[in-house]
Amino acid sequence: MKKLILCIFLGLSCTCTFSQRQRDTQKPNIIIIFIDDMGLTDLETGGAVGYHTPNLNKLALNGQRLTRFYTPQAICSASRAALLTGCYPNRVGIYGALTPKEEIGLDSGETTIAEVLKSVGYATQIVGKWHLGHLPEFLPTRQGFDDFIGLPYSNDMWPIDYDGTPAKPGKAKAKWPVLPLLHISSGGDLPDTVMKIRNMDDQARLTTLYTEESVKFIRNHKHSPFFLYLAHSMPHVPLAVSSRFRGKSELGMYGDVMMEIDWSVGEIMKVLKEEGIDQNTLIIFTSDNGPSLAFGNHGGTTGGLREGKGTSWEGGTRIPCIISWPGEIAKGSINNRLLCTMDILPTLAAITGARLPDHKIDGVNMLSLLRGRDVTPRDTLYYYYKKNDLEAVQIGKWKLVFPHQYRSYEHVLPGKDGIKGEYSLGLLDSLALFDLRRDPGERYNVAQMYPGIISKLQSAAKIAREDLGDHLQNKPGKNRRPVGKR
Repeated sequence: MKKLILCIFLGLSCTCTFSQRQRDTQKPNIIIIFIDDMGLTDLETGGAVGYHTPNLNKLALNGQRLTRFYTPQAICSASRAALLTGCYPNRVGIYGALTPKEEIGLDSGETTIAEVLKSVGYATQIVGKWHLGHLPEFLPTRQGFDDFIGLPYSNDMWPIDYDGTPAKPGKAKAKWPVLPLLHISSGGDLPDTVMKIRNMDDQARLTTLYTEESVKFIRNHKHSPFFLYLAHSMPHVPLAVSSRFRGKSELGMYGDVMMEIDWSVGEIMKVLKEEGIDQNTLIIFTSDNGPSLAFGNHGGTTGGLREGKGTSWEGGTRIPCIISWPGEIAKGSINNRLLCTMDILPTLAAITGARLPDHKIDGVNMLSLLRGRDVTPRDTLYYYYKKNDLEAVQIGKWKLVFPHQYRSYEHVLPGKDGIKGEYSLGLLDSLALFDLRRDPGERYNVAQMYPGIISKLQSAAKIAREDLGDHLQNKPGKNRRPVGKR
């Protein structure tokens, strides 16, 4: 009996030793889950009510919540360019939300996260929304991804209105093509159209389809390091949800969609555990920008931050983020340093030993902060651009906002049940200074109280304008790179 116990003990010891050795030598699997138009407080961990997100709660409990996390521009294509290249979107020439009629995309000279990781042996796949150019030369397989299955752009870019009815003649949407779900493998010249998204029932299949494809990819690549970029189309309008979640929340359609996204995250976590690779997988969960407030109950919430998607106010640019990496990031930890989606590329390069792009990037390696060391990799300087207009700059707790016009959701009624509401034009006609520590909602302009702080922030803005430019001040900038054109 003693010999049997000794053998079992030695066997367990060898298993543990091998597991630790494997962790020390094997690069972690990496998964980025990118949600579309999700607000800062759309998760239970951020205060959401009317629905539950238990899987995301678990992810946060096992990882770290980043509470001052930003997207460089609060709009679809620009935010995705920033994530994948580690650059301000205007540096790489991507603005706004590209449409099916535009023949531009991310330039092939840019280096994406997928290319960085592929250089050190990673299998790479994108599932879901791309939105960085729909023509063949701009598709993901030309930017380091081995495989792509998903939509070339947003799920509302089809000849149907937001409420599911055909777009009226004369509207831009009425002239857009049927929305294709594409599949293309590395080396393929042209994508295959897997299906055409013709109605809301087809839209309701997307979250499940993306999840199933992601699970399949993980199972097929469990024995070697992989990078999965899961870019959900939801909760971007038009909202659609599968029958298993329809009517399940107290909040209506938006809550139902968020519950299905949470289920999707749970399926990813489950397959990682089933395949025995959950302890060697880094998961990043975040959003491309803040919520689309014009859609009212079909949009998310900022938790009281000012304005929303499409603006440089905090409601548009400040987003939720959870990062889990067992054994490397402390469970249930909070990170309140100023960080952003551009920081993901250099951080992953540091983790995997990959070489950074030869050209300039704007992100910084945040690995020390994720591991709980009190090291600030950036000098807390952050620029808020819209297209190539510098609208604000942040240093530490201070945010200086420059005069500009913006779309505003204040003092107007939002839409309802898929019908888009109107927005007004807001105008800031003088410098505004906000203390984001005590006033994250940007309600109190304290510019008259702190002239020295304004001078410091204006000096930082001058550096940005020399580097990237500023159309508002007719400053061309020195270091912007060209956009890819057909």
